[in-house]
Amino acid sequence: MTKVAVGNNLGAGVDVGGSGIKGAIVDLDTGEFVSERVKITTPKPATPEAVAETVAEVLRQLEWDGPVGIALPSVIKHQVAMTAANIDPSWIGTNVHELLTHQLGGREIAVLNDADAAGLAEVAFGEADAKQGAVIFLTFGTGIGSAFFAEGKLFPNTELGHLLIDGTECEHMASSAVKDAEDLSYKKWAKRVDLVLKEYDRLFNPTAFIVGGGISRKAEKWVPELTVHVPVIAARLRNRAGIVGAAMAAHEHVAP
Repeated sequence: MTKVAVGNNLGAGVDVGGSGIKGAIVDLDTGEFVSERVKITTPKPATPEAVAETVAEVLRQLEWDGPVGIALPSVIKHQVAMTAANIDPSWIGTNVHELLTHQLGGREIAVLNDADAAGLAEVAFGEADAKQGAVIFLTFGTGIGSAFFAEGKLFPNTELGHLLIDGTECEHMASSAVKDAEDLSYKKWAKRVDLVLKEYDRLFNPTAFIVGGGISRKAEKWVPELTVHVPVIAARLRNRAGIVGAAMAAHEHVAP
């Protein structure tokens, strides 16, 4: 792979997922990748040490030695992992900044929640409506990830997927994993998403929802079925969002 020179408008992001750890070098002016995307299977078990080693290997393959942002499926407070979704429970209580700074040779890093990272990227490079008002960004996948934005500024570490409706967590009724597990049609699944969005609207009164995750690629099959009165916008960056947002976080010194 051709080495890319470190520049003020370039950054590297790594997105840690339950199945894969993905990274790329990003043009921070456009949100586009300027390198190939590197993907390595998430180690099993996905312990802090094993994941840190894999992140280091992603960056070695990218030949990048500058600052890096890392998006994790965890609530991050003061750079400490407070939860562990689809990674090993031993992450809870881990000072992620210390761990990764040591593993990555002392370079400058930023660590943040994966939905927050994806939301940052969508606000910066997606629909213009995302930059104004009160916007809720949601990712539909194994669960439901969320990120809150007010006039483009992030309120970190929201966990709307765990909000209860009639005693059931939202992500247990309306994630795309539930759609697959129960073999729901897009129309039937959209009714569940509609119920969830209406509850979020009742509680938080957003000006828009942005919906991401892999299922956003088929937004035309389910977004038109929604009846919530708040505009629902399909995410543009899709699988690039977590990497781009992580790179932005390192460049802009976002560190919850």
